[in-house]
This record gives sequence, structure tokens and C-alpha cells, in this order.
Amino acid sequence: MKLNADFNQRALVRFDENDWVDSPMPGVRRRMLDRIGEEVARATSIVRFDPGSAFSPHTHDGGEEYLVLDGTFQDEDGDFPTGYYVRNPPTSSHKPAALDGATILVKLHQFDPDDRTQVQLDSRAAAWSQTAPGVDTLLLHGDDRESVAMEHWAPGAVRSLDASGGLEVFVIGGSLSDGTDTLSRWDWLRLPVGSEFHAQAGPEGAQIWTKSGHLRNVIGIAA
Repeated sequence: MKLNADFNQRALVRFDENDWVDSPMPGVRRRMLDRIGEEVARATSIVRFDPGSAFSPHTHDGGEEYLVLDGTFQDEDGDFPTGYYVRNPPTSSHKPAALDGATILVKLHQFDPDDRTQVQLDSRAAAWSQTAPGVDTLLLHGDDRESVAMEHWAPGAVRSLDASGGLEVFVIGGSLSDGTDTLSRWDWLRLPVGSEFHAQAGPEGAQIWTKSGHLRNVIGIAA
């Protein structure tokens, strides 16, 4: 399967226009954002776990990172409620479940093979920094390959983000407009290497998750 697999193109997926697709595990469904591969794939998805659902134990050969959008996600390391950001690097393994149900944004098979950095960060208890007028930022993970962050934008705040190495923006809440599209709750935008991103928050503000710089490392993408 190939979905939004041309990383030289702008890609936008609106949550309200995308359908849930059943996974192999009962009670686990996905809304696919981009994907290269079948069940084992380089993939970005919104995944919903019904209460009591679980995945079989598995190893992350290519790594996994996720943000809990609602509910509580669980594995052998404990409970990860709404707002948690987790990175499980290559060679890590777990048995994920959601006793009371959960929805996560998850990216699979997109790590450097030598990356062994694990992150378990509660964004609701972390220290945020003001990085621009009306903008608070929390760095979730940063290295030579990429930067992952969450931002809170005040209503009407204007913000530019570095998209020179590619950029993904996922709207957790509120809305924003980049002059081309207006993105609302759980919409996802991906911009190719060499792009620019300038946006303004809607009247209710915006809460977003971002990943930047990483598309320089995708095969077929020129630095």
C-alpha cells in the first residue's frame, strides 16, 4: 500500500474526511495519514483502541513514537494518559493496550536504525517556554535528524515554523490557517523539503504537534 507516499508533495488529511480502517486486532482501528507497506509499514496514523482492546507483543524494528490524544494508553512501563509523548526506539518491544480506551497519533518505522533514545514525557506536567508572542512551546525530542515539539498558540497568534527540512503539523485542538488551508482538530499537514510555513491561529487558538527536519532523511528526498 502507498498513501501520500510522494514526500516531494504537500499532503493534507482532514480527520472528518477520513474513514476508520480495522486493524488485525479486534477493537483497534486506524485512520491512515501516510503509509508505505502493508501491515508492517512506514506509517503515520491515528489509531483508536476500544476499551479493553490490545495488540499482541511486538518488537519495534524501525522504532515507534506516539502522542496520546485521548484516553489512557498502557504497556509494561505503565499508564500514559492524554498528553503523553512516547518514543520507543528500534529493538524495543512491548504489549500495548487500553483498558478504558485511547486514541493516539503514531509514527512507525521512521527512526535512525542506531537510535536508542527512549522518551516518556507528560506534556501536561512539563515546563513550557514562550518562544514567540502568544506562543508557548515544549520540545519533546531533538537530535541531529529532527525536532519534535508541541505548541500552544493564543487566539490570532501569527507563527512561522522551519519547514526547510520538511515539516509535519498535527492539530490537537483549535484551528489554524496557513493561507492555503484551514486546519482543525486532528487534521494533519505534511510539507516537503524546501517549504515555508506561516500560519495564524483561529479565534479559539491552536494546540499543535510538529516534526521538522526529518524529511531530509527520506530516500528520494534531496537535502
